[in-house]
Amino acid sequence: MRIGPDTLAAEEPLEIRVAGAPLAVTMRTPGDDLDLAIGFLLTEGVIRRAEDVVTAKLCAGDEEPNSYNVVDIRLAPHVPAPEAGNAARNFYTTSSCGVCGKASIDAVRTRSSFDVAADDVTFDPRVLTALPDALRRRQRAFDATGGLHAAGLFTADGDLVCLREDIGRHNAVDKVIGWAVRQERLPLAGHVLMVSGRASFELCQKAWMAGLPALAAVSAPSTLAVDLAAEAGLTLVGFLRGPTFNVYSCAHRVRGLPAR
Repeated sequence: MRIGPDTLAAEEPLEIRVAGAPLAVTMRTPGDDLDLAIGFLLTEGVIRRAEDVVTAKLCAGDEEPNSYNVVDIRLAPHVPAPEAGNAARNFYTTSSCGVCGKASIDAVRTRSSFDVAADDVTFDPRVLTALPDALRRRQRAFDATGGLHAAGLFTADGDLVCLREDIGRHNAVDKVIGWAVRQERLPLAGHVLMVSGRASFELCQKAWMAGLPALAAVSAPSTLAVDLAAEAGLTLVGFLRGPTFNVYSCAHRVRGLPAR
């Protein structure tokens, strides 16, 4: 038995505002908050590219002492403002489930600007099986706390482009996608997104909205995730552990497997 201090993962609310109007609150691990907010707006279909955002800044909230848990975003004049009263655009999300609070499943089936099905990239199975270890080796916050999810953007050759950690896996994905938006890298054609944990419907939607042709997870997908991946033309890989994995949709992108 060891008695002593322990390092815990931080969890705090982040309020996302558009032109000063509250849009959403998410429970997240502080850090990369601008990327999180911009990625959220992209995956929700509010914005589609970097030039849709004029400014994004951390702001002081109402609490004392102030922890700057507010991001305010000003959209370009050509971008319609989200309707504050729309249940599909104004909600609270927990760190475990970004879809909670949506009006319905139909409300989150946002259509992407990118034709993911047309992406002709292929992946070597050996590259895919190396992704979990490559992700895990770079999870510095997880090493300290043991309580964070990670999302990593990789090239088809297995090179890590961007990694983000968060107490919520959907937040980690939004942080990666928000980084890509700000770097003007969308669509993320020819890449694969690797996530810790399971592959949910929402993560498939986020991958689709960012133009990603492949999503890989160390755990299982849901039935809705598989259905959406097939609809989008997204290659969905699950149970990616050691030398084995399952392919649930668009297997033609994995070399050596029969297309189905």
